[in-house]
Amino acid sequence: MAESLIWHSTNQSVDGKMCHPVDSPSRALIESKWPEFANNPHNLRLGLATDDFNPFNNFSSTYSCWPVMLVIYNLPPWLCMKNENIMLSLIPGPKQPGNDIDIYLQPLIDDLNELWNIGMNVYDALTNAVFNLRAILMWTINDLPALGNLAGCKIKGRTGCPRCSENTHSQWLKFSRKFAYMGHRRFLSPSHPLRKIKS
Repeated sequence: MAESLIWHSTNQSVDGKMCHPVDSPSRALIESKWPEFANNPHNLRLGLATDDFNPFNNFSSTYSCWPVMLVIYNLPPWLCMKNENIMLSLIPGPKQPGNDIDIYLQPLIDDLNELWNIGMNVYDALTNAVFNLRAILMWTINDLPALGNLAGCKIKGRTGCPRCSENTHSQWLKFSRKFAYMGHRRFLSPSHPLRKIKS
């Protein structure tokens, strides 16, 4: 396992295609912003994925579960998604935690803060040495409602775009009684086919 954890440091894509998070712009940003973190290939690059589901297969929100998965992206692709290498916790119902999800995630946040700021002394069986292990959360993977709960940002209403925030182009549809975000076509290239669809 010690050898697999440093796989990412020597196996970047050579054809310019992203085959693994090691080839992502996020990793390049981490390496340029925190070079002392990037210099140690043992340091963990993590991804967090969460979403809610109803275990009883009905559309009622009276009971829901939130699986929270932490994936170690140091490992090669054939290992990082195996059951034994994914840390899974579950936030059970009886109702959706909503914005209170941060209470359930507080122990994880504390551990991640400690691993980022202080680190932990770990024995490396490959080199027969002790080193200071640190970790960074590269990204979270979730849908828009879960992003609203995790990051505490607005995902509805007049400023419903988490990226644009106060600069969101929204329009109130009087008869539908909801907001539409028509101005976001401006992010498309001039030749994009969606620009020609008037409906």
